[in-house]
Amino acid sequence: MKNSKIDMTHGPLLGKLIIFTIPIILSGVLQLLFNAADVIVVGRFAGEASLAAVGSTGALINLMTNLFIGMSIGANVCAAQAYGAHNEDDVSKTVHTSIGFSLICGIILIFIGLIGARPMLEIMGSPEDVINLSTLYVKIYFVAMPAIMLYNFLAAILRASGDTKHPLIFLTIAGIINVILNLILVIVFKLGVAGVAIATVSSNFISCFLLVRFFMIQTDSLKLHPSKISIDGRILKKIIRIGLPAGIQGTVFSLSNVVIQSAINSFGTAVIAGSAAAGSIEGFVYISMNSVSQTTVTFVGQNFGAGDEHRVKKVVLETLVIVTVVGLIMGNLAYYFSDELLGVYTDSMDAIIAGRLRLFWVCCPYFLCGIMDTLTGGLRGLGHSFAPMIVSLLGACFSRLIWIATFFQIHHTQSVLFFSYPGSWLLTLSVHSICLIVIYRQWVRRKSSEIRI
Repeated sequence: MKNSKIDMTHGPLLGKLIIFTIPIILSGVLQLLFNAADVIVVGRFAGEASLAAVGSTGALINLMTNLFIGMSIGANVCAAQAYGAHNEDDVSKTVHTSIGFSLICGIILIFIGLIGARPMLEIMGSPEDVINLSTLYVKIYFVAMPAIMLYNFLAAILRASGDTKHPLIFLTIAGIINVILNLILVIVFKLGVAGVAIATVSSNFISCFLLVRFFMIQTDSLKLHPSKISIDGRILKKIIRIGLPAGIQGTVFSLSNVVIQSAINSFGTAVIAGSAAAGSIEGFVYISMNSVSQTTVTFVGQNFGAGDEHRVKKVVLETLVIVTVVGLIMGNLAYYFSDELLGVYTDSMDAIIAGRLRLFWVCCPYFLCGIMDTLTGGLRGLGHSFAPMIVSLLGACFSRLIWIATFFQIHHTQSVLFFSYPGSWLLTLSVHSICLIVIYRQWVRRKSSEIRI
């Protein structure tokens, strides 16, 4: 375990940032492969309608889960700041409070998924030849919500301790099992959409079990004692203070994506399928950039806890450089090889053309989204989550909704629709930059005043 941890508060930064980020990227890629395997298998062996059914549920699933998953960011910041301050008691309390809280969230989500799946899909305008299959996929998927919530919270705490390697190992095992089950249930047993959903649920439970077991065998403040699982009011309040705004932000982001998905649905099944395939490809670019944002949260959190303002500034600047490079390279490669990548998902030329157009508008300028998220990560690491929530809601979400309600109604084309993404990213990151500078300077001035006193 000690060999897996990275010391975030001492020594050179750039190498540690990269070493810490790479396992998060690979872990995120493996999680996406769960969904990508679903989409590829149904697209190849169950038909275009099944591909559209599975692919079009992503925005809805995110809408229904992001509020709760956002809370794990609060757990990450709590644990990271406690580690930076060498407060082992708070680390232990964060572990046990997070377990109890995440399980409650997961159980609530099961009922939300079972009751709300079809009504929400109807509101989104899901086509008649797709909606029954989409509903089935969502209902089965939500059975795994307690495991998904628990995994997200514990993985966030493990990252806060400096360990990103073990979640990668557990996801690798679960990912291999997921792919194998996909092939067996869809090709051999002809279960179609239900088969890929069952495979995804099974893999999520496996990865969760492995992570819980890992916490139980620790010997330090991370050790899980089942008898100590309870909710500490002070810790939960801090998790909610930081995590709730992040969750609300993610939910409203998902709401704007649901509106965009509804607009995509108006173009027909081929465009839905092409957009679903493109969205899956985009996910690999996004998760790579978002991993840098997660690194920013953790490193800023630990160094904030240690009271090192110079190192906090250096973390933000260096992660901004990293995320820009990652976004530019991966985003443009995704578009350059768009035909080959989309061809993995579908044989339909109409779907490939639609997917290619989406990749142009989203992936080429995707580095702007990475910068936006990294700035948000810096703010959250400093313990500020409300300000980035407000800025993101106004800049990235409501601006898209206004765009769709105005310009898209006048010029009803896919290009006009997808332009809402880069336009909103540029607007939001500009305001985030100002917020981060102001909050950082306030913290430095407050520290200086405390030292003088």
